[in-house]
Amino acid sequence: MQVSVENVSKLERRLTVRFPAEQVEARVRERIRELGQTVRLKGFRPGKVPARVIEQRFGQQVRNEAMGDAVRSSFEEAVRQQNLRPAAAPSIQTNPTGSAQDIEYVATFEVVPEIGAIDVSVLDVKRPKAEVTDADVTAMIETLRLQRRQWNPVERAAQAGDMVLFEYAAQAGDARHPAEGMDRVGTVLGSGALFPQFEQALVGIKADEHRTIELDFPEGFREPSLAGQHATAQVHAIRVQEAHTPALDEAFAAQFGVREGGLDKFRTDVRANLDRELRAALRGRLLRDVVDNLVAAHMDFEVPKGMMDSEARNLLQQASQQAQRTGETPPASAAPFQLAAEKRVRAFLLLNEVARQNKITVDQRRVADTLAGIASTYEEPEKVVELYSKDAELMASLRNRVMEDQVAEWIADHARVSDEQLSFDQVMKPQG
Repeated sequence: MQVSVENVSKLERRLTVRFPAEQVEARVRERIRELGQTVRLKGFRPGKVPARVIEQRFGQQVRNEAMGDAVRSSFEEAVRQQNLRPAAAPSIQTNPTGSAQDIEYVATFEVVPEIGAIDVSVLDVKRPKAEVTDADVTAMIETLRLQRRQWNPVERAAQAGDMVLFEYAAQAGDARHPAEGMDRVGTVLGSGALFPQFEQALVGIKADEHRTIELDFPEGFREPSLAGQHATAQVHAIRVQEAHTPALDEAFAAQFGVREGGLDKFRTDVRANLDRELRAALRGRLLRDVVDNLVAAHMDFEVPKGMMDSEARNLLQQASQQAQRTGETPPASAAPFQLAAEKRVRAFLLLNEVARQNKITVDQRRVADTLAGIASTYEEPEKVVELYSKDAELMASLRNRVMEDQVAEWIADHARVSDEQLSFDQVMKPQG
């Protein structure tokens, strides 16, 4: 095999590889023999299909697969020989050689940048610490009760805690929203789903009552034509409902699969779930702080453009899907995501380099434990484990996640670290 390398730019390489065509032909002959033993064709006994028939029916497919295998294996060997570290899959172009004896192709790709030795001992890292308290468990149980409350219509006037379903139209100067008809909205009074002035104006309203109210819509109101405007609103209450919250008893616990052990077992299960969620959130918070410090300290290397563009497209796709779910206008291009994409790629390269320089390898037991934790949140955990086991992409993503956590913890162990004591809510519901 003959290999030559050209530096196209600081990170881009053009690798020219030539190898004997016989490597492909040998693989083709071997594969055709294998098919002759296993393929079933009408008119031939199993294992007795002639090679010429196999060649006619499957020759082109076999040759394409053999060529692909030969290119992949020779490329991997070539980059090892040249001590190159591709940052992504190459672009391959086959060249005519003028000889039936050889095959030549050109692989163009970017390489992982040379970052140099990474000294994490100079980083200032905060290690978050928190624990689940009895009060946190009680608060979560109350949240679960509220999620299962039922709403019953009432004839009385609406009060705090009631759900009011109503229609409204607002006139702000020459602008009316909606242009025709009325918008239908539901809100729980006191929940903050609407701005306080609007919710307060609904207190005391009864089903089928009409009201005219004056409102000062806040700047951030979801309807742009009303945001920051004073308006006169016509309101028609359709229904007023009061909440019925289920009693905290064994029947309630049974809704969450607790058939034995009563409320004590239910509290134990809730605490275990909160502990698992808290541990995951603490790992995520530590990883973010490590990444922020690591990236800020290493802004002096060039990021592969292909990796950055690919990540920007991924962020664009995520934003478009989110916009579709919320009914908003999706972003028109990946341009607004370039800075975030660069930071993500830079972080990915730095974490990988720290792992490489310090021989950190993924802990398979931790991967298994993480998968078990994910599966435990489903009704049939064994099916979740089976799904991951059969999906190489899912398992790769899981291993990458575990590896990132391992590297972040290793960095925290070797950096200038200070503990940050937080409450459960501060970790799970960060402000701003």
